[in-house]
Amino acid sequence: MTPRERFLTAMRNQKPDRVPCAPDISNMIPARLTRRPFWDIYYHENPPLWRAYLEAMRYFGIDGWFIYGDMQYRYAVPLEGERRIVSQTKERMVVAERIKTPAGDLTTETTYYIADPPTLTVKAIKDPQADWPKLRYLFQEPIGYDPSLLQVQRKELGEQGVLGVGLATPGFQSWFGVFQGGIEALTYLYHDTPELIEELRLLHERSILKQAEMILEARPDFILTGGSGAITLQSPAIARQLVLPTLKKITRMAKEAGVLTMVHCCGYEYELVKMCAEETDLDCINPLEEPPMGDCYLAQIKREFGKRLSLMGNLHTTNVMLLGTPEEVERAAKKAIDDAAADGGFILSTGDQCGRDTPDENIFKLVEVCKTYGRYD
Repeated sequence: MTPRERFLTAMRNQKPDRVPCAPDISNMIPARLTRRPFWDIYYHENPPLWRAYLEAMRYFGIDGWFIYGDMQYRYAVPLEGERRIVSQTKERMVVAERIKTPAGDLTTETTYYIADPPTLTVKAIKDPQADWPKLRYLFQEPIGYDPSLLQVQRKELGEQGVLGVGLATPGFQSWFGVFQGGIEALTYLYHDTPELIEELRLLHERSILKQAEMILEARPDFILTGGSGAITLQSPAIARQLVLPTLKKITRMAKEAGVLTMVHCCGYEYELVKMCAEETDLDCINPLEEPPMGDCYLAQIKREFGKRLSLMGNLHTTNVMLLGTPEEVERAAKKAIDDAAADGGFILSTGDQCGRDTPDENIFKLVEVCKTYGRYD
C-alpha cells in the first residue's frame, strides 16, 4: 500500500498492510529542520509551514498527515490588514496588525521567536460589547474559494500521505485567540451575556457550514475538525452546548459526501470521544492523550469505542518522545499497537505535537516499529 492508501484504510476503521506511522510533527520539528529562524516560516513563509512539513515527512519516512489544505476563501467584505514590525532583537520580533472593517479597526500584536512558534499577545476583541459590530466581520460566510493552492498541495503530497483541510467548531477552543483575556474573558461573557455567546455560536456555525460545503466540493481526503482543548478549555457540558451541534452537522454532511472526518482535541478527551461515538458520524479521533496531559487509556478507548471510531495516538510527547530513549519509544509504541491495533482502525501517533527538541532517532524508531511490529500479514 502507499502511505495514502494505508492511512485512508485505517481511517475507515479497516485493516491496512500495517499500522500507519504518523507522529504529530505539525509545527516545531518541521520548522527546526529548515535550520532557519522560526519567523522565516511563520511570518515570512519562507518556506511556508506546509512545505516544511513535507520535507520533514520525507526525511523521517512517516505516513503523511497533511493538515494544511488551504482553501483560499473569498469574502464579500475582504478584510484589509496592515502589518508592521514594531520591535526586533536577536531572539524575537513583535508585529502589530491593524484589521480594517466597515465598523471600525481592530488591532492585534504577535510575538515571533527565533526558535519557537509565535504567540498572539494582543488580541482583536478588547471590549466584546463595543467591538461586537466589528467581530461579525471576522466570522463572515465565504462566497467562494480559489482551489489553486490546494491543487499544488495535493500534487506535492502525492501518495505519501492524506490531504486534510481544517474546519473549526464554535466554542472556547476557537474563540480564545480572538478575545483579549482569553478563557477568563469568555467565561465571564458566557455567564454574564449568554445571548451574545449564542449569537456568536450561530454566526460562527453559519460560516463553518458554508466552508464545509466548499471543502466537500474540493474533495480532500479528510476534514480535520474539533479543536485543541475542546473539553479542557471549557467543560464537557459547555462543549455539548457550543461544539457538538455543529460537529454533528459537519460529520453528517461529510458522510453524505463520502469524505472522511477526524477530530483533534488535545488534553482531556474521553467525554468527547463518547459524544462523537454515540452522537455524530465521525470517522476518526486523535490524539487520545494519556494522563496527566489527558484522560485517555488507549486499550479502554479501543474496547469501548473501537468498533465505531478509528483511533490515532497516543505516545506521551514529553516523557516518551522528548525525554525517552529509542528503547523506551519502542516499548511504548509496541504497547500502543498491542492496545489498539487489533483488526485495524489504528494509526500510531503521539499525544499532541512533538516538542521542538524531540530527538530524531526517537521518531525514526517509531517508524521502524510500525514497519516491523505493526504489520498485519
